[in-house]
Amino acid sequence: MLKKVESYILKNNLLTAGAKVIVGTSGGADSVALLHILKQLGFECIVAHCNFHLRNEESDRDELFVQNLASKLAVEFRKIDFDTVEHAASNKISIEMAARNLRYNWFEALRIEFAAEAIAVAHHADDNVETVLMNLTRGTGLGGMTGIPIRNGSVVRPLLSCTREEIISYLKNNGSNFVTDSTNLKNEYVRNRFRNQLIPLFESINPSFRQTITETIARFEDIEAIYNEHIALEIKKLCQFKNDSTIIDTTILKTKKYAKTILYELLSPCNFHIDTISNVLKSLENAPGSLFYSPTNQLLYDRNQLILTKRTERELNSYIIYKPENELQLPVRMKISERKFDGSINKSAQYATFDSTKLKFPLELRKWQQADSFIPFGMKSHKKVSDFFIDAKINRFEKENIWLLISENKIAWIIGYRTDNRFAVDTETTEIIEFQLIN
Repeated sequence: MLKKVESYILKNNLLTAGAKVIVGTSGGADSVALLHILKQLGFECIVAHCNFHLRNEESDRDELFVQNLASKLAVEFRKIDFDTVEHAASNKISIEMAARNLRYNWFEALRIEFAAEAIAVAHHADDNVETVLMNLTRGTGLGGMTGIPIRNGSVVRPLLSCTREEIISYLKNNGSNFVTDSTNLKNEYVRNRFRNQLIPLFESINPSFRQTITETIARFEDIEAIYNEHIALEIKKLCQFKNDSTIIDTTILKTKKYAKTILYELLSPCNFHIDTISNVLKSLENAPGSLFYSPTNQLLYDRNQLILTKRTERELNSYIIYKPENELQLPVRMKISERKFDGSINKSAQYATFDSTKLKFPLELRKWQQADSFIPFGMKSHKKVSDFFIDAKINRFEKENIWLLISENKIAWIIGYRTDNRFAVDTETTEIIEFQLIN
């Protein structure tokens, strides 16, 4: 096991001999094995333990175990306490994502404090298999088929070539204890269902299933390298870079059979959703002047080019709604429902009802701008939003808190005030989509 990990570190240039390393140590089998191995290989280890306070006494048990382990091995020990539930709630993210963000941010702060070469974490080959299967279930490209990266910035994974079985065998042979996280046995988490239910099912069909997937991952890594080289050449032909803008030649782009793939590789790093990228391609046929947003960037279709820029501070104050959700937890809380039209419409200002065929996702939620105009419900001509505010006697402070719902760059709803007539229910309507504000 020692020789296998040492060879893997050298082959992938993960660490230099004797380097100072932050070792993420939970107390579980994987991280305990990682710490023992790196220590035996001569690296200067700093043990880093996070107490997320998610498992009551068990969390404190793990902390004490890791502290004692560090003392036994005579290595530096650092720990931190997190209110993970509060962080998840305040940032509107899952508990798992909150724990991940808190953990890696602290690891990086420790790396800088100790001037360490890297942060070592204990993902292994079985984790890689689970990750690839999860990616396939959600839908993925080549990147998702290569699994967990060996290196990600300052984070390295020296155990990716080792199986869980090898790790447990190593610990038993060395008489090393570890603790067990009871949540790993519960199938309420998606990864645990893959680990405890689906993978054993595949192994009943093919006993070598894990090894087969691991070998497939290695093949896809080679394929991805070839793919990335080709995509880089295509991007070089398509793009010019001027100041802070990327100019994409749509004349050339439209000649490519795999235009969507090229555009995806260009735009996904700028946080454009795949649905938005599909709409960008559609706009190239007949919709110059179209503007598309991601959380961080904007894309303008101007004649024979797409112009990609970062969004300004004001423009960042917007959100993309990619598909109908039962409830949205955005700055404006809303319930969304779809149903067949039975002739009834709630006319309260808290509701907005649209013909489902007229409202096109993805939608944008943003603040109003001076040039905005719309066609108020019941009218046939455009009206400036600023003039609507004056007529409705909406004061300056109220205006700052008003949001717009946008469909294909057209205002569908001045939220809480007026819908646009272009999206209204009519005699041809058979299905509707209804938005309800939640106080």
